[in-house]
Amino acid sequence: MLTAAAVTSPVSLQGQPADTALFAYFTGNGEDGLRLARSHDGLAWTPVAGGRSFLTPSVGSRLMRDPSIVQGPDGMFHLVWTTGWWDQGIGIAHSKDLVTWTPQEVLPVMAHEPTALNCWAPEIFFDEPSGRYLVVWATTIPGRFPLTEDSGNVHDGRQLNHRLYMTSTRDFRTWSPTRLFFDDGFNVIDGVIVSLDGRHALVVKDETQHPVPRKNLRVAFAAHAEGPYGAACEPFTPEWVEGPTALRFGDAWLIYYDEYARKRYGAVRTRDFTTFENISDRLQVPAGMRHGTAFNAPMSIAEGLHSRF
Repeated sequence: MLTAAAVTSPVSLQGQPADTALFAYFTGNGEDGLRLARSHDGLAWTPVAGGRSFLTPSVGSRLMRDPSIVQGPDGMFHLVWTTGWWDQGIGIAHSKDLVTWTPQEVLPVMAHEPTALNCWAPEIFFDEPSGRYLVVWATTIPGRFPLTEDSGNVHDGRQLNHRLYMTSTRDFRTWSPTRLFFDDGFNVIDGVIVSLDGRHALVVKDETQHPVPRKNLRVAFAAHAEGPYGAACEPFTPEWVEGPTALRFGDAWLIYYDEYARKRYGAVRTRDFTTFENISDRLQVPAGMRHGTAFNAPMSIAEGLHSRF
């Protein structure tokens, strides 16, 4: 089993309304670490504390890309991130207030696979029915899925053929063995779990390059957060997008994504994860913002960030 250091629980924040939206993101290549933006309507996002870094990467290859944050029922925030392009683990840290963090650690999720090339875009999700935290990420293991190997998917000379993997924990001390999480017969990264009424959605990026580039977002469904998930639907975004994250506002969900080839951000609105309205022209995000995770937080946390900086 995987192990990680113990985490001290803060005073319970249960009962306080999660009434403000925050967005964890990175800029550049992730060298400067965690940044946060705030929004009241899900459309206009402004940088917190002028866009300062709230946590500088210090483990793995010392990058902090794809930051994903979830707040547990005890009020503690848990952060996972990509520590480098070719690392076999992911970064993890914890905070009561998004300012003071526990020492950063590497969770060695693919250390048992000596030929694994990477661990990209981990996402953390709290599964309320089971009381467990799920962490999902993408890894290429050369030769593991030969039917979908694609010579066009090459990064830094390495051919990539990703699938999604996962591990889970209740206490951040003991972790379940890494297992294959989602394989729908295509090269896939950026898996985001969304809890809906009575089912779960998994938003993913289709990384197919040949014979026709896709590089867009699709969604699959399951009865339980841990799956199994059915076949992914047809794409619901333009091509050349990545890094999805979803947050509910009122009776609808906004799904954000990084239009990395066009150096801008996009979003769609949906009520059922079946029909989607593109609202990208109404979206405002901080300059240079790269993808991460939108999440709810108590107003006291957001106001604390504002008052301290």
